[in-house]
Amino acid sequence: MKRIVIVIFFLIFSTTVYANEQEELFEEFNIWLAKNGFTEYYKVGFAEPTGKCKELEKFSQHWYYNNCDKDKKIIGNYNVNTYNGRSEIPERGAKPNYETLLYYYWNYTNGNWFNKEKYSVIKASESPYQFQFDLREDKNVKKQMQKTALLSYLLFEDGKIVVDELSPKDKFGKVFTNETRYHSQSVGKSIASYILGHAICKRHIESIDAKLNDWPLIKNSLYHNQKIIDLINMNAGDEKYFSPKDTSNKFANSNSKYSVTNRTIKSVMESELKNSKKSKNKWAYNNLLPHLIMNYIIFKAGEDEFLKLLEDVFTNKAKIEYYTFFAEPQTSTSKDKAITSTLLVTRYDYLRIAKAMLDDWQNDTCEGKYLKSLYERKIKKNYDYGSTAEAFTNAKSYGGFFHLEPSGMKKRHIFIMDGYGGQTFTIDFDRGRIVATLAIHRDFNWKKIAHSVIKKGK
Repeated sequence: MKRIVIVIFFLIFSTTVYANEQEELFEEFNIWLAKNGFTEYYKVGFAEPTGKCKELEKFSQHWYYNNCDKDKKIIGNYNVNTYNGRSEIPERGAKPNYETLLYYYWNYTNGNWFNKEKYSVIKASESPYQFQFDLREDKNVKKQMQKTALLSYLLFEDGKIVVDELSPKDKFGKVFTNETRYHSQSVGKSIASYILGHAICKRHIESIDAKLNDWPLIKNSLYHNQKIIDLINMNAGDEKYFSPKDTSNKFANSNSKYSVTNRTIKSVMESELKNSKKSKNKWAYNNLLPHLIMNYIIFKAGEDEFLKLLEDVFTNKAKIEYYTFFAEPQTSTSKDKAITSTLLVTRYDYLRIAKAMLDDWQNDTCEGKYLKSLYERKIKKNYDYGSTAEAFTNAKSYGGFFHLEPSGMKKRHIFIMDGYGGQTFTIDFDRGRIVATLAIHRDFNWKKIAHSVIKKGK
């Protein structure tokens, strides 16, 4: 009986906490709506009167004289689906309305990322790379911009941007601009790999065949003594430790309220993965491995050199226009410091980073050779083509945190960076072309406006 009472109390307490958190989020969202002029989705009300104001007629002269109008309250006027409090819109089956998309856009750009210690901030270049433009209209892209949650589309070819579209002002263009830093999601995995390539070229790390046998933090886990190439190929024999229902964000049999992305490496190694054992190598996608690699680079290079490495990649080579930073795990502290592979970048700066990869490949630099080695060491994903309509499931192979071999382009060097919700960067290293998309939700036709564009080439 006592156990039942405890369970009921816990459920009531959890429900109350959840309701309070949701209410606070909506209060902040309402303020944002008002600040950005979304007048159709909020109205102004007044808090419950107290003291003398209780006795006075609302909006009367005495009511105003006694400052009874000071406690204004912004009240939401919308129909938002939070999918039971999920931090992201489900990619499968969800058909969010405009208000829901707007709510998640706000959440993605305002309240969903952490950078408490600020030790991973990367400064902008003093002379950012200036793109050349030779613009043409693409009716398919314009149509997708009008009808979907697509925020940005860029096509880069022959050294120029030739298609450049932003969400219209009456969709999301009022708040999404060229200066908006947008979350990378799993695109950050590929960028983490690119940083690893620079760490190898700087000789902080020996090679992709180096074993992780010198990092005390992972000594009692399945990752100890594994080759880096197996980790960056998602081929580490760790599938059973991640939830089959949500392989990217949850540990199997974990009571933690935090997802993989919001945990430090130390906390994971001391709990879910303590004394874990490697099973048979098999491609198994999860969010932990790029975080592991990022923090291993910090361990090998040291914090100061790691920051210099980031500056080399983003500030000096890619020549980004706006500062960026990597999000830190929610559980990160000064005593247990860590970063994730998720970063916040503007639309043109994403393209600058992708172009830096393209330049390295075509100029056969050390980092270009690293990218080529990833293609040579790629592995097959452990399923046949699923939905060929999406970047993640369209590519048949995987190498170094990149999706490879998209349908119909098996023998071409096409690297895809793909992130939850529709952040995609499809790089054609053979023909020097890049298609870049940013979105709130993956409801746009990637196959038509990205895959087919790269496939037909020039």
